[in-house]
Amino acid sequence: MTLVPDNFALRDRVVLITGGARRVGAEIARTLHAAGANVLIHYRSSAAAAIALAEEFNSMRAHSAAIFAAHLLNADAPDKLIAATLLEFGRLDVLINNASSFYPTPIGQITVPQWDDLMGSNLKVPLFLSQAAAPCLRAQRGLIINMIDIHGLRPLKAHPVYSAAKAGLAMLTRSLARELGPEIRVNGIAPGPVLWPEGDMEEALKREIIDKTALKRHGTPQDIARTALFLAKDAPYITGQIIAVDGGRSI
Repeated sequence: MTLVPDNFALRDRVVLITGGARRVGAEIARTLHAAGANVLIHYRSSAAAAIALAEEFNSMRAHSAAIFAAHLLNADAPDKLIAATLLEFGRLDVLINNASSFYPTPIGQITVPQWDDLMGSNLKVPLFLSQAAAPCLRAQRGLIINMIDIHGLRPLKAHPVYSAAKAGLAMLTRSLARELGPEIRVNGIAPGPVLWPEGDMEEALKREIIDKTALKRHGTPQDIARTALFLAKDAPYITGQIIAVDGGRSI
């Protein structure tokens, strides 16, 4: 069940979320929208989901959501996405770098296109989108949230490129916090087992992952969304931090 925050704490603020049409991104969008924010939902190929989500939001509050399609690895995508947000809503308060590629790259089978895709979507895009967003975020004393992964700190077997990209994003988060302060806060969220990857995954592997958590259960997308809401609503003195939402798996 989606958390419904009180008092529309984010009223009139504008949130841009990449990969916001489905899964965890959509839940974050729902939670921040329920808190009063206007939301620009970026998507690449999930047009039907993006349209449905925006219609859901706009039925609740007119002109509170819009969508924008872009392949973020295109060089002009960051500037176009920021321009679309400003054209639609006139400001930007929160940027959430959520879009990501994830798949195995076993040593001996890694290709240059895989490297470019995984490093691009998980590290390059957040950097250049944050850079493009910085002037308008600075004007609002805004916030950047980077969606990292516990595997940016503890590598996932057979995923060296993805793990390295997320490790880079963790350092980028801290670096941007130094570069963009004091006007802009920059934080990260590192989810653990809150939503299984799309495609087949053995039940035994799921149980093994859950057994490695301190809480002995998987989380939910709402756990991530609540953390994003906390950073946007209740954490004006937190920057340069990465919050693990992983049931204690990282310990």
